[in-house]
Formats: sequence, C-alpha cells, structure tokens
Amino acid sequence: MPRKITIEPVTRVEGHGKVTIRIDDDNRVTDTRLHIVEFRGFERFVQGRPLWEVVVLVQRLCGICPVSHHLCAAKAMDVVSGVRSDHLTPTADKMRRLMHYGQMFQSHVLHFFHLASPDLLFGMESDPAQRNIVGVLGAFPEVARKAVLMRKFGQEVIRVTAGKKIHGTGALPGGINKHLTAEERDALLVGTFEFNADRMVEWAQEGLELFKAHQRTHKDLIDGFAAFPSNYLSLVRADGALDLYHGGLRAVDEFGEKIFDHVDYQEYASYIAEETRSWTYMKFPFIRSLGREKGWYRVGPLARLNTCDFIPSPLAQAEFEIYKAYTQGRPNGMSMHMHWARLIEVLHAAEVIRDLLKDPDLLSGELMTTGVRRGEGVGVIEAPRGTLFHHYQVDEHDLVTMCNLIVSTTSNNEAMNRAVHWVADHVISGHEDVTEGMLNQVEVAIRAYDPCLSCATHALGQMPLHLRVENEQGELLREFVRDSSTHSA
Repeated sequence: MPRKITIEPVTRVEGHGKVTIRIDDDNRVTDTRLHIVEFRGFERFVQGRPLWEVVVLVQRLCGICPVSHHLCAAKAMDVVSGVRSDHLTPTADKMRRLMHYGQMFQSHVLHFFHLASPDLLFGMESDPAQRNIVGVLGAFPEVARKAVLMRKFGQEVIRVTAGKKIHGTGALPGGINKHLTAEERDALLVGTFEFNADRMVEWAQEGLELFKAHQRTHKDLIDGFAAFPSNYLSLVRADGALDLYHGGLRAVDEFGEKIFDHVDYQEYASYIAEETRSWTYMKFPFIRSLGREKGWYRVGPLARLNTCDFIPSPLAQAEFEIYKAYTQGRPNGMSMHMHWARLIEVLHAAEVIRDLLKDPDLLSGELMTTGVRRGEGVGVIEAPRGTLFHHYQVDEHDLVTMCNLIVSTTSNNEAMNRAVHWVADHVISGHEDVTEGMLNQVEVAIRAYDPCLSCATHALGQMPLHLRVENEQGELLREFVRDSSTHSA
C-alpha cells in the first residue's frame, strides 16, 4: 500500500525542517522533499528602517552566523554610501577580514566536531543516545576538548573585532568602528600554551588528519554516499585564489568548465534567478543561462574548492593539492567530501588569522571612508555555508525600500533535496521496515551541507523524531517514535 514517511524535525542542524518520503505498493520511493517550515520575513522587516540600522538588524536572522549577515549587509551599505568594499581603508579591510575569518573558523569547527563528527566517529546507525557531542566528550575527550577551545578562539576573534561574540556592531557603512588593542592582539597571537594562533593552526591540521583517516578506512561510504554532479558557484579573487571575504563571482559546471567568471556581484541578478515552490518557504536559485532544470548549483566549501585555482596560505594550499589530486583535478561532487573541504578552510582561516594578527594596521589607521551616495547596493560574502547575497534599495531619506537576500542554504536547496532522494532511493527503497539508522542517513546527507534553516537548534541524546506512515487517503497505518519501542498500526 502506498505510504508516506515524515521526518520532523531534522536534527543537528541550525533551524527547523522536515522531510517527506513517498513509497509505492512495492516499497519503492516515488518522491522525496525537504520542507523548510519556518517563515522569517526579514526581507520585509527591514523595509522602512534606516540604512545604518540594517547592518545590526539583519544579524538577528541567525545566532550561529550573525557575522556573515553583518558583514554582507555592511558591504551592500558601503556601496550605498559610495564606497566599494575593495576601497576601504587598510585598517577597515583587515579588521573586517579578521572578524570574518574568525567567524569561518568557529562556525566550521562547530559544525564538524559538534554536529557532524558523531556520525563519523560512532557510525550512522549507532545508538542515538551516544551519537552527539556529549558522546564525543565521553569517548574522545581530547578531540572534544580541542574542538571547544578552537571554537572559543574563533569567538574571541569575533569579540575583539565586532565588540561582542554574537550580534556585534563592528562594521559600519564605509568602514569599521574600532581598532584592535595591543592587549587584544597579544591574547590571541601569543596567548597561553593552549590558546594562541599557532596552536589553532596545529589543531586544524589534526582535525584534517582525523577526517582523512576516517575516509581511508570508510572509503566506499564517504566517497559514494549522496554523490552526484552539479554546477558550483563562489567568489574568487582577481587571480583566481580562494577569498572568503571579497572577489568576483565564478560558476563552473560538473566538468570544471566556466559558466561565467569574475562577474561583478552588483550585477548578480543578471546571472542568477530564483524560483518558488508551494511546499517550502525556501526558494530555489538557478543560473539564468542554463534555465531552471539544469541551472541549479551548489555553494559552500565543496563549491569553493571546485571553483578556485589555489588557496593563498601555504599549509592549506598543500592540503588543497592533495584534495584536488583525489579527483584528478576534476570538480568533486561527493557530498561527504564537504567535510574534507570544510576542514581545509578551517586550516586556511587559522593561517589567515595568525598572519593578520601580526599586521600593524589593526592597531592604528583610518577607520572610515566616504563617497557619493547611491540608492542601491549589493553585498556578497562567502559565509561558512556558502555564497551569501544582500541586495538593498534605499530612498532619499536613507530608508530601505527593497531587500532581497539569497542565503547560502537557499542556493543548496536543490542539492539537499537531491541528497535526500539519493538516500531514500539507495537506503530506504525496497524495505518494508524503516529503521532509525536509515532515517539518520537522510539527516546525514542534509547535515553535510551544514544547513542554517534560520536560527540554531541542537538535539542531545534522545532526538524528538516522530514518524507517521499514511496511505494516500491520509489514514494512519503505522507510527514510529525514535528511541521508543512503541509502534502502532
């Protein structure tokens, strides 16, 4: 009998979502969907607000990646203020970059060690009571301890540049509002034996080795799980280097051929369109020249390492060369390799932070730049989860009249839906009984993209998952509550 499986909520991700899987009489999957069930409405909330308020207001989109929204909005309002983000003062540019790389460092560490590593360290079908960060603390205390200190280090970088660890006020239209003090710099650069920039680089290398060791012993699982080709999009520097703060837009196809390159992101709307669908609040962006069917793309660590030519820090570049050699230089379409790419970015961020902390421009210099006022501006930045777009129009009274946001997870919407379908088709299809471990594999596929569905929510121990199997008339056939032996028909 046809039935529908519902996973709600999806756990160990930021925000609230659900998955539905439809199965026919032969237990074969016929349809899968990832639904985003929240509606935040920030594109309307900011209308009528003064432009200088927006850079602080939009951070409330999320408690995990507020710095990304803060800086992206600031870059858009730079343009409105008549200042291109690559024409800021040296102090403002370097302080913003330090803030941003601190955000990348702490967010990537949070995702890999706190949210994703339990599936790798214990197995996808392990006991869910252990398959969480508390379980990692018990079984791998050194890994967990270092992860906590790494995230703390990234948050301290944010605090000294933005004023607060969460929802700071450091960036302003046209610049920044503070210098780094010598004491703040020394606390991060020299610090203590286990809390300094050199130690973070060392531990980032250890995290990479942890993943690579797991990949070597679970090659079939890591390489083959939810793997599929796609297009890829990110910012790249003028020379093709990875640049997480600024650059031009580059898109490549599954073969690595460039679809467009070094596009000024002020013109993004000429290259990227968005589609809505009735069953989710999240839109589906696509590359205009390829159309809705073929134009979907991925963003984030996997995409960034597929689009860039090199990484401008020596240790991360060495790891990048190993990573690229694994696919003979071709774009990598393996979803679980998102973690590998993410950890290479952790190492790169640690190197950049260490180098920036030695720069005297952080301690003194002009903070602000002004220019000729404009009525419209676009900001783009590489957030931890991928390319983030902020687009604003502002009237003569400095009030916002239009706002369009394309967040990273939105761009990965189609890819996550395809990852869900891959697991449903390869793991669940053909089985009468659906186990907790099978359901977790659906979540593992989504989790690889580190989705930020709006604001943070994390589950420990018993995860609140309620599964209902219904026929086409909506009548309940069976019910399954995760971590319970109770089933009803």
